[in-house]
Amino acid sequence: MIRGLCHVARLVAIARNLARHGALAPLVEALDNVGATPGWLKLLHSLLPRPGNRAIGTLRPGERLAAALVALGPAFIKFGQMLSTRSDLLGDEAAADLSRLQDRLEPFSAAEARETIAAQLGRPVEALFLAFDDTPVSAASIAQVHFATIATGTDDAGEPLEVAVKVLRPGIEQAFGRDVALLRWLAEWIERTQPRLRRLKPVDVVESFAETVRVEMDLRMEAAAAAELAGNFLGDLTYRVPEVDWQRTARRVLTLRRVTGIPIDDRDGLIAAGHDLDRVLTLAAAIFFKQTFRDGYFHGDQHPGNMFVGADGNIGAVDFGIMGRLDKRTRHYLADMLTAFLQRDYRRLADLHFDAGLVPAHRSRDAFAQACRSIGEPIFGRALGDISFASLLGQLFRLGDAFDMEVQPQLLLLQKNMLMAEGVSRRLNPSLNIWTLAQPLIEEWVRDNRGPEARIRQTGEALAGIVERLPATLASLEKALAAAGNPGSEARQSAPAWRAADWLLLAAIAATALVAILALLD
Repeated sequence: MIRGLCHVARLVAIARNLARHGALAPLVEALDNVGATPGWLKLLHSLLPRPGNRAIGTLRPGERLAAALVALGPAFIKFGQMLSTRSDLLGDEAAADLSRLQDRLEPFSAAEARETIAAQLGRPVEALFLAFDDTPVSAASIAQVHFATIATGTDDAGEPLEVAVKVLRPGIEQAFGRDVALLRWLAEWIERTQPRLRRLKPVDVVESFAETVRVEMDLRMEAAAAAELAGNFLGDLTYRVPEVDWQRTARRVLTLRRVTGIPIDDRDGLIAAGHDLDRVLTLAAAIFFKQTFRDGYFHGDQHPGNMFVGADGNIGAVDFGIMGRLDKRTRHYLADMLTAFLQRDYRRLADLHFDAGLVPAHRSRDAFAQACRSIGEPIFGRALGDISFASLLGQLFRLGDAFDMEVQPQLLLLQKNMLMAEGVSRRLNPSLNIWTLAQPLIEEWVRDNRGPEARIRQTGEALAGIVERLPATLASLEKALAAAGNPGSEARQSAPAWRAADWLLLAAIAATALVAILALLD
């Protein structure tokens, strides 16, 4: 009871902050659109003061919400960044505004950073680093970064190796814990009292946020993510993932080789340095494709501040706290969906969603196909440079309210990154669509993984597995039949069970083989 009262008091304070920034009205309006605004929120909105700063009125709703979240502190900044993936809830414009939410806070003291490093690594900073810059290069909600050099390694020029040292904020775990508890309580209350919002899975959204933050606050997990991503691009010089210094990495400290370069969206800086902007975009498109389709493991926060163009024209990345995974089935779904859209096969597109379980079986396939047509047809005949495939994907997700579609967090994160990539593309070359650069790679991947040759190969692999198991199955059946002819043996007592199991297995193998043969003939 006391905890609930504390949460209510905190909610009132949050509502006052939202109202002060002019962000409460858009929230009430969004809930009104789905008929789910609780009466107490309407009353609170009518009682709270309106924003006193006239400049706030010139901002878009997403910009006002971003400003309010910054004022609420680290956990809400992170929550806003996660909400930026939910264009199905907020719309493209507000989601894009939140995606630019600046995760920048006042730095904590160098003395605290040094204390954390010494406690985590068991040695003072002076013993670990040749030099350590007490002025942080960046300070975010969870951690801040200091540049340093180490004497135990040398770069190609024989100089001390430059590294970046990421250190968690003191007490950040407890601060996030309090705010996550509040968000969890609020999400549970919404699911109990607002049936129309249950489809949006507010509890699952908060739990996903809590898990993301939990991973981000263990810097060993970020180090592992960097190492896995680097392994995927081993030998590919076009994409640089900094090497992890595992000897100087622990739960609250991460040391990586320093990445230098020009921010990927700094058009003037890139031109001044002599870089070919179209080449930069071509590399970015190929990197996006490789992460998404080839590997199914992608950098989940590829905003321009995390991507740099080096002196050699290749791209380097930092900040691996948020990563996304796409299993093979999801990648196949994405490829098939893209193909169906390009072929204007909306019935096939509907079948993909129903067969994948994304739309409940009781919904009409014909109606869903018609809704897909309403999204796809307007883009045909338009220049590719005028088409946002990320927005197209977002429109598809927003069909969820009418068709009870299941929310797919990994696809929402992918869409957020697509929006960021499109933003960079239009900044560097407004006449060039980044997806046209990736199109040949995607088409080749579709042929190799979803075309007729791929189906024949996959069917052959399935048949090989059946053939491999067949001798053992026949031997087992032969043994069971022999036991059946020996009335006195112990095996004879269990022969009927053996025969039943083997015949069932043989029937399953025969059925699988039949399906495989039909697939080959299709």
